[in-house]
Amino acid sequence: MIDEQTEKPRSSFWKELPILLGVAILVAVLVRAFVLQTFFIPSPSMENTLKIDDRVLVNKLVYDFRSPHRGEVIVFKAPTEWSGNPQGEDFIKRVIGVGGDHVVCCDRTGPQERLIINGKAIDEPFIFPGNKPADQDFDITVPKGRLWVMGDHREASGDSLEHWQQSGEDITEATIPEDQVVGRAFTIFWPVGRATWLSVPEQFDGVPNP
Repeated sequence: MIDEQTEKPRSSFWKELPILLGVAILVAVLVRAFVLQTFFIPSPSMENTLKIDDRVLVNKLVYDFRSPHRGEVIVFKAPTEWSGNPQGEDFIKRVIGVGGDHVVCCDRTGPQERLIINGKAIDEPFIFPGNKPADQDFDITVPKGRLWVMGDHREASGDSLEHWQQSGEDITEATIPEDQVVGRAFTIFWPVGRATWLSVPEQFDGVPNP
């Protein structure tokens, strides 16, 4: 009797194992599809905030409940004009202006140039050392439902400003639609030595709404 009672649980475990593995895989697929996803950084466009081969974790659910905010780092499906890839490609940039925002380059009254968002000049300590906020003057208003995005390494980023220039100052081609945003990158998790939260810089706190 003892041997039989011992054998039954073992047999039951092996029968249930495929079901347990199937459930685990299904949960992982659902989480990746709808909640969280990992992305690696392939280019220097967000240095030094994000470096090549960093891994970030992206919250894919947050923008189902609200729009992106200024200062957030987002992953989005790049327009074909941006990526040159008709199959689609994911880009990662920082949101500088949201729908209705008036963004201008540049304020030159202080010791360094600064972008002006809705009349407020902001410092950007996160941009790559030695870079200017922009390589040319511009004065734009972001269309409703769209985002003006820029890389923190301004001189190495294919972003809204570059496409503003290349499109002959077409604001639609220079911005991305909110519905193409995949999610918000909220932490670097690899390499372990660079693990940190990607919080919104405090410099954006005082920017007024348009």
